Amino acid sequence: MARKLYYTLLADGTSDKVLIHILTWLLQQHRAMWIIEPQWAEVGQLLLKKSPTLTAKIQATLELYPCDLLFIHRDAERESLEKRVQEIRKAIEPLKNPPLYVCVIPVRMQEAWLLFDESAIRQAAGNPMGREPIKLPSLKDIEREPNPKEILHNLLRQASGRSPRRLKNFSLGLATKSVADEITDYSPLRSLSAFKILEQEITVAIRHLETRN
Repeated sequence: MARKLYYTLLADGTSDKVLIHILTWLLQQHRAMWIIEPQWAEVGQLLLKKSPTLTAKIQATLELYPCDLLFIHRDAERESLEKRVQEIRKAIEPLKNPPLYVCVIPVRMQEAWLLFDESAIRQAAGNPMGREPIKLPSLKDIEREPNPKEILHNLLRQASGRSPRRLKNFSLGLATKSVADEITDYSPLRSLSAFKILEQEITVAIRHLETRN
């Protein structure tokens, strides 16, 4: 009988839900026979405090979305990856029963991890056979882009082939989610430092899970 792995993603915001596709793909690469059951933690609005601490969010997530493995996402933005990892570790320390967790920290923003697949972008824009020229950033430069979200949104607008008037009804949020839906192979991202670190952390977490049984 195939083993089930329940994981929960605690992310910065609702738009970061696209990370579920990437995390599920990574887990399947290392444990193809496992049945992966992802959960999306929406706890910010449920907490009474207007600005809940990360520790409070983690505690609420564990209570509301029990799991085998917790993914904690923070965009690096203007901070270093190391500093974001330290922030997460500091937030975990007060917990009496700390979970098995993995830090998910894209350089800049998670949209950077969606900027490599032209076919997926055209499909998500609703114009898969379009001839409109779009120029994706070089994969080696993706982590250096200051605003990958803006780049992705501009690419989606261009790929849609819509006039400025019709673009007013074009949902960039839904289109961004669709890009992640359309990508079936994230292996090109293995050349990126932050993605490489994420995959390494996932393999370590899987080994911990295996020793528990």
